[in-house]
Amino acid sequence: MAANMQRKRVRIGDLLVEQKMISEAQLQAALAEQKKSGRKLGRVLIENGFVDEEKVLLLLSEQLDIPYVDLSRFELDAELVTRLPETHARRYRALILKETPHGLLVGMGDPTDIFAFDELVRILKASIQIACVKESDLLHNIDRLYQHADQLRSLANEVGQDMAENAFDLRTLSASGNQSDAPVVRLIQTVFEDAVRANASDIHIEPDEDVLRIRRRIDGVLHEQVMEDKRIASAVVSRLKLMAEADISEKRLPQDGRFTLRVLDKSIDVRLATIPTQTGESVVMRLLDHGSAVRKLDQLGMPDHILKRFRSIIHRPHGLVLVTGPTGSGKTTTLYGALTELNKAQSKIITVEDPVEYQLPRVNQVQVNHRINLDFARVLRTALRLDPDIILIGEMRDQETGEIGLRAALTGHLVLSTLHTNDAVSTAMRLIDMGLEPYLVAASTQAILAQRLVRRLCSNCSAPRELDPSEKAWLQNVSGEDAVLDGFREGAGCNQCNHTGYHGRVGVYELLEIDYTLADALRRNDPAAFENAARSQKGYRSLVFNALDYARDGITTVAEAMRLSGMVE
Repeated sequence: MAANMQRKRVRIGDLLVEQKMISEAQLQAALAEQKKSGRKLGRVLIENGFVDEEKVLLLLSEQLDIPYVDLSRFELDAELVTRLPETHARRYRALILKETPHGLLVGMGDPTDIFAFDELVRILKASIQIACVKESDLLHNIDRLYQHADQLRSLANEVGQDMAENAFDLRTLSASGNQSDAPVVRLIQTVFEDAVRANASDIHIEPDEDVLRIRRRIDGVLHEQVMEDKRIASAVVSRLKLMAEADISEKRLPQDGRFTLRVLDKSIDVRLATIPTQTGESVVMRLLDHGSAVRKLDQLGMPDHILKRFRSIIHRPHGLVLVTGPTGSGKTTTLYGALTELNKAQSKIITVEDPVEYQLPRVNQVQVNHRINLDFARVLRTALRLDPDIILIGEMRDQETGEIGLRAALTGHLVLSTLHTNDAVSTAMRLIDMGLEPYLVAASTQAILAQRLVRRLCSNCSAPRELDPSEKAWLQNVSGEDAVLDGFREGAGCNQCNHTGYHGRVGVYELLEIDYTLADALRRNDPAAFENAARSQKGYRSLVFNALDYARDGITTVAEAMRLSGMVE
């Protein structure tokens, strides 16, 4: 056995009182709560804010003569980590850190747990030494490193064997049936669990010549897992189509559908689309978490000067406010933030969406249904008879929807909507290109907010770096010869960010208010005059320059600003 475990038991509560890190009253309150909840005393003290977790671990490290390891800066070996099965890693809050000449160094969230130590020795069949680690960092790395890869392969093999033996008929696997033990069901459940843990926005299931690729989009970038047995593709796709109430016998035409499922105590709305390819049906699923809270406007990361102007615009009594950008740029999140702020007892709000992504109290939300001809235009015509103050239109998809929305904005309603355009300047002209009258667009449009999402630098591993020649050339081309070429940062890659250098995303915004000069250019249908007036408007700053501001402030990288520039152009 490891020498560092031959020690007396440590009573964490008495130790913290002795060191004057908590009071006797706080200890008694935590003990009472521990008795009710059954949780560990140290965790109760930390979660109640009585003591800082890192200070507790440093104290234990000193008292027990064991190391404290900061997992956010520690390089883990995925192959070594998985020598401890995932179920045991989660149960005992333990992670193998490294192999030493004396055995295995194992990080534990509670290094005083003698029972867990004994079980780990039995399971690993090796001498182990203990290190203190933060429990939150430990759980994050368990989610990141295990990812059910072995379980997925095992389930894929089961599905392949069952198909070979004709063990089940896919048509009997209805979405509501009690077939949770079927390998294909467990495989799909595991795929969804991994995606939800990783905060993936989309899951792509793509049959290739010899393999099945499962890819997840995280922070806008796809990450791939490969299943060696391609035969399972048809079983997985058929099951998903059943859940989405699509036609499993039709494999020659694209189909779409949606379903809701419960994953890791979250209600996830899934939008599914299939398309036939040369190697089989490919499926893409967009995941929407109904349980996640709607972000307020000041939680979006919008710069203060844009936030202040945008708030002023949405509080006007009438007019059209457009939020534009490609799919997945955060338009809906921004609009829901605006609705949350406008949602008062004095205002009647009606939304027309496809689909309804978040449930809002006091708001009348209508989901369009093309199968029964309940489209945007039909719902909007009815909505105008329901005495609304504010109307949200999920998307200006066609001339009819656009015309109803513009006329509603002219007749005393505040109308919020989205459009798929590259930037704010091109948006108003796009409405005219859709066939809407220039005078209607000019008279009703109040403002256009264009946005994109760029990846946020990992705060744990970002460091200063020098730009390469291509980045310098691009920066000088955008900002001029006197552009500042230093002071930028880049992520080196660490455990916290899956070695990408980025962690999460942040919105980049461009706000254009329609003033008299811009409205006049619209009325005359003069694109050149409109663009010149827009770019010279006081306070206007393009998406690219705003992204560069983020890069200079160390929020993102020049590479991300360049990527955004390429999308806009």
